[in-house]
Formats: sequence, C-alpha cells, structure tokens
Amino acid sequence: MLPHAGGSASFYFPFSEALSGDVDVLVAQYPGRQERHREPSITDIRELAVAVHAALTADGLDDVPLALFGHSMGALVAYEMSGLLEERGVSVGHLFVSGCRGAAVPNDLQGLHARDDDALLAELAAMGGTDVKLLSHPDIRQMVLPPLRADFRAVETYWHRPRQPLQVPVTALIGDVDPRVQPAAAQAWSGLTLGSYELRIFHGDHFFLAAPGTFGEVVGLLRDRLTEPSPSTTDISHGEEEPA
Repeated sequence: MLPHAGGSASFYFPFSEALSGDVDVLVAQYPGRQERHREPSITDIRELAVAVHAALTADGLDDVPLALFGHSMGALVAYEMSGLLEERGVSVGHLFVSGCRGAAVPNDLQGLHARDDDALLAELAAMGGTDVKLLSHPDIRQMVLPPLRADFRAVETYWHRPRQPLQVPVTALIGDVDPRVQPAAAQAWSGLTLGSYELRIFHGDHFFLAAPGTFGEVVGLLRDRLTEPSPSTTDISHGEEEPA
C-alpha cells in the first residue's frame, strides 16, 4: 500500500489490521517521514516507484503474487510500479487507484509546492487530511511541511509517459464530494489498462477511505477483489455493488 502526499505508513495500519488473515499487507514508508525523517524526501514519482520496487526486490518479494493500492499521490506511484513490474515480466494481480485522476489527466496543483507554508497547509486541510488545530502546532508543522512540500512537487511535476497499456485489472475508488477528483477524471484510468476496470464511488471527501462510515466498505471491497476472481466487465457504482 502506498501513501498519499504528506502521508506515512501509519495511515494504513487500520487496513492491515482489518485485512489480517485474508491478505498480507505491506506498506511503503517513503523517506523523509516518521522513522525515516532524516532521509531526504524524493521529489519524483518515478523515482519513488523505483525505490519501492528496489525495496521489494531486496526483500525477495518482487515475484510473489502482488496487488498494489495507492491513495492520491500513492496511486501514481502504484501505477508506475505496475509498469515497472510488467516490463520485468512480473504480473500484478490488481491495481487499486484511490482518490486520484487518471495518470494521463493533468493535475491542477501547479506551483503549489513553491507557495508559502500557510498555502500548503490550507490545501491539506481543504482535502480533509489533517485536523486544522493540529496544523497550528509548531512541532507538527515542522514535521509535516518538508515531506508534504516534496510530495506536492512530485505530483505537480509528474507527466504521463506514453507506454503500452497495462495488463492488470484496475479498480478506481473516489469520494462523491472529493474537491480534487471527479468521476470523469477517475474514469480516465480505464484507458491505461487492457485488463478489467471498475469505478467505485463512496460517500466522503478526498480521504473517504479513512472515514468511519466508509472504512468498512473499502476494506470489504479490497477483501472481495483480492480473494475472489477479478470482475470481467466495467462497473460504475456507489458504495456497495448494485443489486443484480
């Protein structure tokens, strides 16, 4: 699982716990945060993908059955990783892209990473990622801002490199009131794979997947897709599957 801009591995701990017994969850910890806070942050999406892939290879995990889940910036990292793995002849079982426009859709955050601290934190607060009161604490700001700025730079400077479509089944997940990702932008992921594609829309903002009301639904979707055959047709639905 791959974190969002400014995020860390701890964001996914509840998912790891909820999926325990059904799925072995591995979570990437990007440099520049938590126990890796002394390491320089990476400001390029493809470099992040290469670094995570290298970590998998070092642990002998790059050729085991693997699915990738990324939220927001993490979705771009997961997409690039899928391409790296397929280029090396490794099949990815499933690609989950959450809270993110299709990789080929231009983002609208140009120049944000170069703006002042208040602008960065205002964007994070607007997306619902962090409690506004926490952001006013000097120590929290000092901890959050450097990796957040680096990650926004990575997202803003990312450009989609034309490549052969992926083979992996793709599931896109978005919140119905996400200010950054509308259904049409998420639907663009369907053009980047020859595998099956589905778009699932949940109630919530950019961080819908962590909200108490939708967390269980997202976990259920992951469990279903990772323990049952992948869907063979495109499906667009809201929350749980539509009744037949």
